[in-house]
Amino acid sequence: MGRFAVIDTETTWGDEVMSIGLVIADSGRFTPIEWKYYVLTPFKNHGGMYAHALYANGAMPDLECSRERAVGDLARLLSAHYVSELFAYNAAFDKRHLPELAHLAWYDIMKLAANRNHNPKIPRYADCHGTGRLKRGFGVESVYRMLSGEHAYCEQHNALADALDELRIMKMLNHETGRYVRV
Repeated sequence: MGRFAVIDTETTWGDEVMSIGLVIADSGRFTPIEWKYYVLTPFKNHGGMYAHALYANGAMPDLECSRERAVGDLARLLSAHYVSELFAYNAAFDKRHLPELAHLAWYDIMKLAANRNHNPKIPRYADCHGTGRLKRGFGVESVYRMLSGEHAYCEQHNALADALDELRIMKMLNHETGRYVRV
């Protein structure tokens, strides 16, 4: 059974990673197998646009620890599941913030989700570039609402909750992992 991972980070005002959410998923059914949530010290105390969401809805980290320990644990988890492919919405952002994982293959969910050639739920009236990419409204929240029809959906900006939502986006798009664009 093939597996991949979806990863999301939240950063401080100083652009340091303060939390990481990781979901290991089955590549055939796009269902979660295991997930981990890391809150990084001391960065959790540095503030950030979404610092309020670190423990949103009772979210408790699996590890609240240093970046080195979190990335080491994350690497062991990926290895234990034989995962070498990481998916993220706007993957260049997360990859840039996690250079320790640059040796893995990173793929961008947004490249398909925000393009009418790959996302049939983008309305015909949507303002798109000639390539089919949305000019605006291409964030997780807007795309999730389009795909699911859940117009009240709000992105939590909690790294684990967001990684799970990004996996749901992949499932709703219904593309094989091989269709995604590598960054």
